[in-house]
Amino acid sequence: MHQHLRILLVDDHETVRHGLKLVLQREPDLDVVGDVGGGDEAIECARSEPLDVIVMDVSMPGMSGLVATRRLKEMQPSVAIVSLTRHADRASLQESLRAGTSGYVLKQSSHLELLRAIRAAANGQQYVDPALVHHLAAPFIAAQRKQVGTPGTISDRESQVLQLVAVGHSNKDIAARLTLSVKTIELHKANAMQKLGLHGRIALLRYARHHGWLDDV
Repeated sequence: MHQHLRILLVDDHETVRHGLKLVLQREPDLDVVGDVGGGDEAIECARSEPLDVIVMDVSMPGMSGLVATRRLKEMQPSVAIVSLTRHADRASLQESLRAGTSGYVLKQSSHLELLRAIRAAANGQQYVDPALVHHLAAPFIAAQRKQVGTPGTISDRESQVLQLVAVGHSNKDIAARLTLSVKTIELHKANAMQKLGLHGRIALLRYARHHGWLDDV
């Protein structure tokens, strides 16, 4: 990661850009070098300004954030793009990932999620808002509730931990999010894996994909 990440904010609402800029500029490793109101302006800025991360609103008039993301990745494959949106649905996540985004954060989440996504994306990692992961897994959790007492059933907490592990979060990060100890997270993960008969990360990812947790992630 660079000592200072050069960030461009793209959102058609000036008040949103201003608020995000205030949050990001408080971080010693982040430097907001520009903020624009549309996809066309983002492309122009990227042509003239070296950038590390672009925080992109998905829904904008004119050129959408998805189209802008595709074009920017064609221009500068090395630039990391974090999608910022209110859309907590699988289709929107899949579209953004296919367009080339490295992070997907809900506007209704804490600013801490955006900061995590920016830093992860800058490090070449993929970051999906944990609130979205939980939302996508809700049907599976509901099905599990109906199967109380049957072999392989995992608790809501075990399911939540397993989802976060599948997305790529560390035990330490999950513990901080859920206000639990790292040992408790490790226990939930081990219990869930054992109940489901999963051995290793590849088996977990296959399971997550099969149940729609990580479609196209």
